[in-house]
Amino acid sequence: MRLLVLVAVFLTHSEAFAHHSAAAFDVSKILALKGTLTRVDWRNPHVVLTVTIVGEGVTPETWEFESGAPAWFRGRNLGKGDIDAAIGQNVAVEAVRARDGSRYAYLYELTFADGRRWELR
Repeated sequence: MRLLVLVAVFLTHSEAFAHHSAAAFDVSKILALKGTLTRVDWRNPHVVLTVTIVGEGVTPETWEFESGAPAWFRGRNLGKGDIDAAIGQNVAVEAVRARDGSRYAYLYELTFADGRRWELR
């Protein structure tokens, strides 16, 4: 009976376990990037920030940074209004990049142009 329960739990929750796996990101290399916050998707299960990275002599790149759920942000005293107010402004981010090499990363730290900084790990 216990085995049956374990199998049932695994089958119903395996997708959730896979979705939240740290295996999707290379946590051995932290990126530090600066750019303009262009969009925020404030939704469950993850807030996603879109930042356009512009460097001297470099073609602009659009990156997406995944983070925790909206409630997780609010627990760190960072609300949707705070992030929405920063759209169009410069931000600095620290994150770990997706293993597939895409411009998708998991957000570790967010710093606004006015110096306000949030550790989001």
